[in-house]
Amino acid sequence: MVSERQRTYSLFAQGIALCFLGAVCFSTKAIIVKLAYRETQVDPVSLLALRMLFSMPFFLISAAVSSARRSNVRFTPGQWMSVALIGCLGYYVSSLLDFVGLRYISAGMERLILFIYPTLVLLLAALIYGHRVHPRQWIALLITYAGLVLALTGELKIDAHDNAFYFGSFMIFGCAFTYAAYIVGSGRLIPVIGAAKFNSYAMSFACAAVLIHFLVVNEKSLLEFELRVYSYSVLMAIVSTVIPTYLISAGIRLAGSGNAAIVGSVGPVSTIILAYYFLGESFSRLQVLGTLLILGGVWVISTRAAGRAPMRQ
Repeated sequence: MVSERQRTYSLFAQGIALCFLGAVCFSTKAIIVKLAYRETQVDPVSLLALRMLFSMPFFLISAAVSSARRSNVRFTPGQWMSVALIGCLGYYVSSLLDFVGLRYISAGMERLILFIYPTLVLLLAALIYGHRVHPRQWIALLITYAGLVLALTGELKIDAHDNAFYFGSFMIFGCAFTYAAYIVGSGRLIPVIGAAKFNSYAMSFACAAVLIHFLVVNEKSLLEFELRVYSYSVLMAIVSTVIPTYLISAGIRLAGSGNAAIVGSVGPVSTIILAYYFLGESFSRLQVLGTLLILGGVWVISTRAAGRAPMRQ
């Protein structure tokens, strides 16, 4: 007969596995975007619009299911506005900056720059809410940004077109910053309205915003692209967006948000490995060292959070 302790450990292990799979799925996004840019003539806004178009039905259904539950609490007008604004910031503005940046830098470098967002969350929370940054966390911040400088230096030695690289890096940093702001803002709403409901509605608003953007700036119809563009868009929507969203939500419920953050450290490594095999991207020793420092710094910050994180969604 299985003891309660064994059952708890089994559920925890399942949660870790789900978070791991979710992080790997998320890491495929940059690879798919780079393949789409390399093999088609699609632009960032159109590719993002198609990704959101194919993702939107799943989030609308999830939103409807969440709202139909007996335990559902209706949004106040202020909550509607907050969910819409935060969702658009995290998955419209942030995603658009990401897609633009990926035209100019490698997939591996994109993931490394993006992965500094936990440090930005820490700083934004300190500035906005007055949260104290502990000495250990300041050390972790220094380690993380030292790693980023090394990784950027290594990339510059590989890439000669520095101006494009700087622009792309700036776009990705803007993506990391806006996503960190999304995390900070969502942290106040999720405990009130629930993670699943928040995620479904926030993503739905973001999808709508991206599609409106496409209609305003693009004279081309979403039905006029070549088949390969749709193939990559559907793959990105399912594998890199919908599936990992729910895998990580389930993993957080079983293993806790802090543990999920630590497991998420596999993301940059997964992207680098996939980029090597599918895109032929090279990697210098400086980039390897920079990657290790970034992962170490984020791990230090995440382990502190993990110690306080309850096992809930």
